[in-house]
Amino acid sequence: MTVLVVGSLGLDTLKTPFGKVEDVLGGTVSYFSLAASVYTGVQVVAVVGTDFPEAYRGVLERRDVDLRGLQVKEGRTFRWSGQYKFDMNVAETLDTQLNVFADFHPHLIDDYRSTAYVFLANIHPTLQLEVLSQVHHPKLVVMDSMNLWISTSKETLTEVMRHSDIVLLNDGEVRQYSETPNLITAGRAILELGPRAVVIKKGEHGALLISREDGVFVAPAYPQDEVRDPTGAGDSFAGGFIGYLASRDDTSPDAIRRAIVHGSAVASFTVEEFGVGSASSPSSSTSQQPSTKC
Repeated sequence: MTVLVVGSLGLDTLKTPFGKVEDVLGGTVSYFSLAASVYTGVQVVAVVGTDFPEAYRGVLERRDVDLRGLQVKEGRTFRWSGQYKFDMNVAETLDTQLNVFADFHPHLIDDYRSTAYVFLANIHPTLQLEVLSQVHHPKLVVMDSMNLWISTSKETLTEVMRHSDIVLLNDGEVRQYSETPNLITAGRAILELGPRAVVIKKGEHGALLISREDGVFVAPAYPQDEVRDPTGAGDSFAGGFIGYLASRDDTSPDAIRRAIVHGSAVASFTVEEFGVGSASSPSSSTSQQPSTKC
């Protein structure tokens, strides 16, 4: 089964203790799509500017990612710049330029509307509701969000949660939303809104599942000798998680537990390289490789 993802696609500038890259392929959609495509086909709804490199389109299309839903608008593509210090769990945003993404409204082409597996990436919850109004009886809706929307649009975000099967948040976001420090209590509070399950991303400490049907399940992160860039690890986790479920067309409690393990394994590859990896480079020139000067 195919997966539909709606979210941001952009260009990232990243700096970590291990180097720096500029204008590499980024955004939730890129990390999610490349991870999910390990398992199944992916349909994308996003927006980019006319400056979006054609080579980056090729990176996605070569991995069975359907870009017919990609809007191209006159102007500059969404850009994010961030850095990590030696605590690689904490990203510091240096600059965000919404550009054409500021006026984005998701439009699903006809055959996307019947896709069974839907991922609502961490766009504004109003836009997530726009997507939900266009899909026809999906088998599984998984939604993600971020601290900004919890602070500024909690009521609308809650409505998205009520219409989702699985809520996917990191540990800080779950605590912030539920206003409690205990993750189990916080997750169960979200379950009361209606979702089947809450999957809590804990970075290098793995993931925690809190489910109506299956109680609590904990999966460790896959251990890595070196983490060079954790950007997009959570989105890669989501791609592996949902991609696995869609490939099996199975949303049973057993499948969800297995999917969490697959998501953790796929995300472990993301952190080994900058951005989505060397395959995202629009050319083979050394200028596209990470600089070791910080």
